[in-house]
Amino acid sequence: MAARAFWSGHIRLALVTIPVDIVPATRAAARISFHQIHEPSGKRIRYEKVVPGIGPVDTDEIVKGYEVKKDKYVLLTDEEIADVKLEAKKTVDLVQFVEADAIDPIYFERPYYVLPSGDDEVGAEAYGVLRDALKNTKKIGLGQIVVRGQGAIVAIKPCGKGLLMETLRYPEEVKKASTTFDNIPAKKAGKDLIDLAEDLIEKRAGEFHPEKFKDSYTVALRELIDAKQEHRKPRAIEEAPPASNVINLMDALKRSVKGGGAAHDDRPENEPKTEPKTRGRKSMRRAKKPRATKTRRGRKRAEKKAA
Repeated sequence: MAARAFWSGHIRLALVTIPVDIVPATRAAARISFHQIHEPSGKRIRYEKVVPGIGPVDTDEIVKGYEVKKDKYVLLTDEEIADVKLEAKKTVDLVQFVEADAIDPIYFERPYYVLPSGDDEVGAEAYGVLRDALKNTKKIGLGQIVVRGQGAIVAIKPCGKGLLMETLRYPEEVKKASTTFDNIPAKKAGKDLIDLAEDLIEKRAGEFHPEKFKDSYTVALRELIDAKQEHRKPRAIEEAPPASNVINLMDALKRSVKGGGAAHDDRPENEPKTEPKTRGRKSMRRAKKPRATKTRRGRKRAEKKAA
């Protein structure tokens, strides 16, 4: 079943308008969430919307309000808000293009898939043109979007056969690293330590396979819930032993490099693990029968000489 679009509108590149649907690229279903429960009755706690001195109110009596001073609000209806910059709400203008690595990762917030909307052949063709042009130039397009009353900068980039849109944070939402890291000591690490750390990183380098990483906390939490349902003790979940305290950094790095393989094997699970070819050649050389140091004629000459 196709994902339901939570935003439909257009991407506009100069005079070219592309009808699109935006669908979430992530899901929260895999995460375990909790409700607040009244323990004596086992019933879920509900929250009522109340006005002090009046009590519970109907939903249709509730409007949005902006506080201009203490307990003083400017009231706005949903219709009034929807009428503000209607074009900007339904259109993403690509106003700038930058290199794919030009944006600090801290600004990226949430990914969405961008799909061509409807059966418009011209729109689908324009969608493909934009995707391929971004791919060939290794650029990402920047624009702005308004969704559910919230505005955001967006970056649009190629993603396989389609397009990916990522919302970006505004500068005022990002803390400056220069001030956050002020209290970190300025002492420079020794070159030999850095070299060892680089060796360790190279030993554990490989391709990113997200399926190799398991959410052990969610697995343990699910086991606890299942155990309580089945009135049994939860089974222990295997986890890596805690690391010992580092006393000598140089020694710890040397031991890590000496015994450090890849933390996550980047081979597919079904692929057999084979030994390196060089090791195989050495084993073959060792298996060969050693040659005699002297021939039969050579041995006779040696015997005569000894006599």
